[in-house]
Amino acid sequence: MLIFLARRAGYMILTMLAVSILLFLLLEVNGEAVAVKVLGPYTTDEQRNLWLEANGYFRPVFVRYLEWLGNMLTGDFGESIRFRVPVAEVLVPRLINTAILGGVTFAVMIPLALIMGILAGMREGSKLDRSLSVTAIITTSIPEFASAVLLTFLFVFWLSWLPGTSGMTDGFRPIELVLPVTVLVLYGFGYIARMTRASMAEVMQTPYIRTAILKGMPYRQVIMRHALRNALIAPFTVIMLQINWLLSGVIVVEFFFAYKGFGALLLEASLNQDIFLIQACAMVAVFVAVTTQTVADIGYTWLNPRIRFA
Repeated sequence: MLIFLARRAGYMILTMLAVSILLFLLLEVNGEAVAVKVLGPYTTDEQRNLWLEANGYFRPVFVRYLEWLGNMLTGDFGESIRFRVPVAEVLVPRLINTAILGGVTFAVMIPLALIMGILAGMREGSKLDRSLSVTAIITTSIPEFASAVLLTFLFVFWLSWLPGTSGMTDGFRPIELVLPVTVLVLYGFGYIARMTRASMAEVMQTPYIRTAILKGMPYRQVIMRHALRNALIAPFTVIMLQINWLLSGVIVVEFFFAYKGFGALLLEASLNQDIFLIQACAMVAVFVAVTTQTVADIGYTWLNPRIRFA
């Protein structure tokens, strides 16, 4: 296991290095383009050259990359063009906001999807199974922007039960999380539930489960000790992938409800060509992606000890 963890850590570092090199080549090599984005399109060549010289853009590319990477590792991402403050001061609060939104979404979506998927898989072909399949297909077929519009019409304009935005202008208010969390749960619930249902149904048909039941082992014990652990391997992969989706794929939901999270920040950075903020967001997203993949690999060995990684 220690060798496996060391190798996974090495893969994470190599992946991050590869992404950092690609990101630097795409956004930082052309110093003239960076100067235009920072100073504006109407500055003179002399002004741009002075800025490039002051910021070290006339030095060799390799030296610039090492300095850029060192600054990244210490949390110095530069100054945001859009907000005119250090990128970290904008990025950290937005990450925390998205972590809150994602945490609440996971706390609702994961238990609900797993419980419903397991129950449907245990009773393959039952009314519960068919009802879950239909519900899951409907919810995953409706994109977030469509369900956001529908729920806003119902609960904001018609029933007047919930606020229409989640800007938290008056401080943190849990009620403002209800609509964005509901939209995210509706979209992600069905995929996890169907994956859990399919995995559970497959496990229930395996010979060792049938043998345990025929030998008279209590049904609850068969499910909890033998079937459930193997059935969770496939859903566990999907759940870990949902973290990446929640981090960078909630742009529509955060923008629609004016929620100041990481997704909305990434959209703002792209629209305003905030090069330093885009770099920071990209590196954070890749770091989360490789970390969750490593956690998923480790989780495999816990759920099924027969799985080993060379």
